[in-house]
Amino acid sequence: MEFYLDLAMIVISIALIAVIILQNRGAGLGGLGGGDFGGGSGYHVRRGVEKLLFNVTIGLSFTFFLLAILNVTFAG
Repeated sequence: MEFYLDLAMIVISIALIAVIILQNRGAGLGGLGGGDFGGGSGYHVRRGVEKLLFNVTIGLSFTFFLLAILNVTFAG
């Protein structure tokens, strides 16, 4: 059972990393601080693929959290 939980954690973590990297909006290093230095508004509407990636990220992070809890529970 532990082997399958570990394998699932690895697969979900790789998928989560890939989806987060795909969400890059071309902000470059200026986006690392979280500020909007371009003078635009801070509000941004997600549409299309960006919204899909955002929702997939939420689902994968929730799944990763549940797998981590299960891994700790069954490891003992």
